[in-house]
Amino acid sequence: MRLTKFTDYSLRVLLYAATLKPGELTTIEETAKLYDISRAHLKKVVLQLIHEGFLEGVRGRSGGFRLARRPSEINLGQVVRRMEAEFALAECFSSGNACRITKGCRLPIVLNLALTNFLNTFDDFTLADLAISPRYFDVPQMDQYPRRGPHMADPA
Repeated sequence: MRLTKFTDYSLRVLLYAATLKPGELTTIEETAKLYDISRAHLKKVVLQLIHEGFLEGVRGRSGGFRLARRPSEINLGQVVRRMEAEFALAECFSSGNACRITKGCRLPIVLNLALTNFLNTFDDFTLADLAISPRYFDVPQMDQYPRRGPHMADPA
């Protein structure tokens, strides 16, 4: 399973917004610089987060955005479901499926179970569960941190 960059960036934006003091705003420019992400791409992410009700946008010269709800009220499962365009894990999940074994294949049963468990894990957490100190948003050197993720080894 893999989240799109759009969802990854959405979670990052929310994590940063959660560090702001009550009433404080941040901007797309500030957040894009912080994460070294394209401003244009991040603008699309922020606008979608505003549209979905996770962020509140403030227009004007000193505008920006902030969380629309308390971090404890932002469920990660909801964020992932609303920000992911689709969850087509294999061709048979997509429109235009041309797989020849679709009728008798049992792989979709396993993939549906895996996807359900993947999303259920996100459902168990809120943004408050991920809250980190604002000091972690000081721009680090990338080689300071080890690569993350499971060490996938063939179980054979």
